[in-house]
Amino acid sequence: MAGQARGDDWQLVLIAWGEKYGSADVNALVREVHAQGRGPARTVLITDRPRPGLDAGIETRPHPQAFLLPWMKRSGCQAKLGMFAEGVLPTDLPAIFLDLDTLILGDVAQLLGAVADDAQIAILQSAILPFGAVARRLYRLTGGRRYARGNSSVVVFHPARCGFIAARFLDLVAQHPNGGFRPLIADERFISWVAQPRMRAVPRRLAVKLPTETMFPRLWFGRLYGALPWVRARRGRLVAVTLPGDAVKAEVLRDLPEGAIVTDRKGRRMEWSDRYLGPLRARLIKALAATDPAAKG
Repeated sequence: MAGQARGDDWQLVLIAWGEKYGSADVNALVREVHAQGRGPARTVLITDRPRPGLDAGIETRPHPQAFLLPWMKRSGCQAKLGMFAEGVLPTDLPAIFLDLDTLILGDVAQLLGAVADDAQIAILQSAILPFGAVARRLYRLTGGRRYARGNSSVVVFHPARCGFIAARFLDLVAQHPNGGFRPLIADERFISWVAQPRMRAVPRRLAVKLPTETMFPRLWFGRLYGALPWVRARRGRLVAVTLPGDAVKAEVLRDLPEGAIVTDRKGRRMEWSDRYLGPLRARLIKALAATDPAAKG
């Protein structure tokens, strides 16, 4: 699958539960995926309710009820794991899942190259220990107690090979109804744990989460890091940047004046300026305008 992506050989997967995101948000994201590169053969929205106003061509699939318990829809986002359940997604094509707060900067189909075959799963790297041979060995030696972890804002996978993730999750929830089993605390932690031997990292040259890439405890470090020529070059080639939900909202970034300081819930800061972000800021501004539901309808 790596390096051979075409516009007709993958599917885009999105998830919406509750009322935080509406049809206009979904439409805007899907339009940008098509506008910026080789669009998917299909787009599938997994949803807990009817979504009137979706663009033609966006298929909807019901969100499995077993993954819609109230605690699964909180900060751990375990409800996301429903996309791996048998029968939810078509199994004929590999899939790229994107959070709905993702900004599209380029050809998303390039993300398919993050995996070498249909058995592998790729997500954003988030912990110090990287996915790879060392992490897999540590996972085996510790009986699964130590392992590399990632962020599930972007997931590259094949639905035909990932049904075990959802099945194992529900099995463990039944065994630990009151919690206490650490990998169950978040969807991304569970994916990283249960599929550790198969896990790969989405390359940082293609996609990043905005806080991880640009927000630091000290602004001087962010300015220094952003000035590095190889960092500026990489940021100029990114195809997707995901926002951290309520911490840094798209509507806030759209209205920021140059030089404004943004602080997330962890106390990390970013300066909204070309000096700090380099070529990435102009690309983000363009993407924010393109995915503004008020402007796109």
